[in-house]
Formats: sequence, structure tokens, C-alpha cells
Amino acid sequence: MTYKEVTEYLFAQTPNYEQIGASGYKEGLDTTLKLDEHFGHPHKSFRSIHIAGTNGKGSVSHSIAALLQTFGYRVGLYTSPHLVDFCERIRVNGRPIEEDYVINFVEKNKNFFEPLQASFFEITTAMAFKYFQEMNIDIAIVEVGLGGRLDCTNIITPILSVITNISLDHTQLLGDSLEQIALEKGGIIKPEVPVVIGETQPETKPIFDALAQEGNARIVYADDENERQILSAEPLPEGGMLYKCKDLADFKGELGGIYQVKNMNTIMCVMHQLMDSGYLCDYAPLENKRKIQEEMTLALNNVTRITGLKGRWQIVHRKPTIVCDTGHNVGGWQYLSQQLMQAQYKKLHIVFGMVDDKDVYGIMNLLPKDAIYYYTKASTKRALPETSLKVFGDQFGLKGDCYPTVGEAIKSATETASADDFIFIGGSTYIVADFLKYIN
Repeated sequence: MTYKEVTEYLFAQTPNYEQIGASGYKEGLDTTLKLDEHFGHPHKSFRSIHIAGTNGKGSVSHSIAALLQTFGYRVGLYTSPHLVDFCERIRVNGRPIEEDYVINFVEKNKNFFEPLQASFFEITTAMAFKYFQEMNIDIAIVEVGLGGRLDCTNIITPILSVITNISLDHTQLLGDSLEQIALEKGGIIKPEVPVVIGETQPETKPIFDALAQEGNARIVYADDENERQILSAEPLPEGGMLYKCKDLADFKGELGGIYQVKNMNTIMCVMHQLMDSGYLCDYAPLENKRKIQEEMTLALNNVTRITGLKGRWQIVHRKPTIVCDTGHNVGGWQYLSQQLMQAQYKKLHIVFGMVDDKDVYGIMNLLPKDAIYYYTKASTKRALPETSLKVFGDQFGLKGDCYPTVGEAIKSATETASADDFIFIGGSTYIVADFLKYIN
């Protein structure tokens, strides 16, 4: 099989939530445990950090990976979904898994996992853990696929668990309240394993506290007055943010977007928890404090180069300014709408699409009214038709036209925009994925 044939096989022949939605979601760990046994429990050969949450998982995962790499660790990074190519999901020290490895893994093992009716994500997770074992990594950053409690990544016992935040998303699978979703995502909290919670919310805090107490796990809220490290943040003209920190000197973070301020606070809290557990280096001596400052600044100012992260308020062009962002739910758009209002432009153009399981009305209510909209659909079966989006948009007074593909929408926006305009591409991870494929 060729690499193209293997990836098409994985997407076409195995249940796949990302492509077909809820019918592709496989709940429970039975198949995962059988795969894990078949491959010899590879996750037990390396340490790991487990990251769940509604928003911010990708930014936090990649930033922590960049930090650990900069401090000299050999780091595996497992995230989803990919934007351009399947191999993005599985990386070691920023380098994607080799196409030949993917081919050999599937060819060698498909006779085992076909009778199990293993899902796309179950197979991919088994592949990631086996690859990490064979690559002899020191530590893996493992991002939850969906939820937490029954997610197939939840067979690991990490050195640290992280839950970035909770908002309403995937409600048909995880529950329609913050409390229910917190219970699912809180399922990654393990006995005796410390957990960092990125944001304190009155609805979710009792859930997390109870789960931590039940497992005797130390719980830390990154935004607690005693734990919070980021005192203020200022957007930089060239992109990124300048952070004022409680215990360290000011530093620049490469990732833009005002939502990154909460993410950065979570990242800094994770860094302190790792140091308290004996990782990185001791924090007290002056020379180590200087080293931490230097390495941290280097890592957080080069996350995209070190790890390959894309699609987080990513500036891809100037004159006109073109930015893409994968924010795709109400929680994400509460920040993105503020960010767009703060942007400088003569005219705002928004290339916009969504998938069918999101809160269309909730997001439409947050979209800027003064923009020209280019409604489109991504190349996934879950995409809402662009004509349906326009009907919703008309109800909110949003003016725009329909385009059957992301490429056609981008072409129209770039031909229409002047040098002083701003073009935003988003609404769905898959819209950003199609955009990045188009410009590549």
C-alpha cells in the first residue's frame, strides 16, 4: 500500500468521528485495552502528561512540548485533528512520524484490528504509543481526543494531568451542562497524580475537587491568586504577546490571540508543577532561575518552529492582513470576536464555515456585524452547507455570499480586499485545514 492508500483506508474503513460525527464516536476502552495488550503496553515505557479541556488543548500541548524539548528532553507529542497531513498528529521533537512507519504499521496489523472494528482514533492512538516506545522518548504530551473519561488515551497514568477549561461543546456526546462535561473531562484525574485546572468555574470546581479528593490527587487552579503567574499581557504589533510575570522577567510568547493569556497562565503553572516534581531544574538557585528564564523564553517564542503548531491566530500574510484560527465553539468565539474588534483594518472580510454539531446561533450572535462574509464549507461530511450558513447569517444581519469551496471563498476575499483590509479565516478546524492546503 502507498501512504495515500493507507490514510484513505484509515479514514474510509474505520469509524471516524472527525469525518462523520457522532456515529463515528466509539465510547469505552475495551478495544483500546485489547490493542494495548497486543502491542505490549507501549505507553508504560515512557512518562506522559495528559491534557484535556474544551479549548486551548492544542496551544497548551504544543507549548509544553516546546518547553520540555528546549530543556533537553526527547518529547513525543500526540494531538488531533491534523490540519494538512495525517503525520502531524504524531511527532517526536517536532518531527512528524514517517510515512513509511504509518504504512508498515497498518499493513502489519490490520488483520488484527479489523475484527475488533477498531475506530480511527483507537488505531491512531495505538500507533502513536508504539511509535513513541520505539523512538525511545523521555516523555509524551498526550492530548485527549474527545471528553476524557472514556477517551482511548485514558489508559495512561501520567506524571501530571491538565484540564484547560470547560465550555459547552460536543454536548450530544458529553452532556448538555458544564457539570456533565466536567465529569467526563475530569475522568483523566488519576489517583496520586497532580492535576492543573486552567480556569476556575463555579459549575465545575466542585466536580474537579471531588474527583481529586477521591483519588488523593493534588489539585491546583492556575488562575488562583496564589498560583497565577501572568500578571498582564500586551499584544505586540508584529504578533504574539508580551507577558509580565510574577516570578520571572517579562517575556514574549509567540502565539497570538487574547485567549492565549489564560493558556499561558496554565502553561506557567504546569512548568512550576514540573519543577516541583523534579523536572526541568531546581527553581531556587539564582543560576537556575537564569537558565529557566532563558530556556522558557526561547521555547515560548518559538513554539511553531519547535513543534509545528498551526492555526492559532496565525498571521499568514500582510497587506492585506490574513489570519486563520481554529476556534470553533462559543467559548472560543467569545475571545475571537474581541480579538477581531481590536484589530486595525479598513474593511473586515470573514471566510466562514462550520460543522453540523456546533451551536450555530450562539456563534453567529458573536460574529462582527461590520464584516463582509464569505460563507463556505470544508471538505468533510460534517460541514454545514454554505447556503444554510447564509440563512442563519441573514437572521443576524450578517452580509455575505456563498462559495462551495474554501478555495473559492479565499480567492474571492483576496481579490476583493485592499492592502489595508483584514481577512479572517475560521469557524471550524476543517475550514483552516482546507485553507492551509489551498495556500500550500
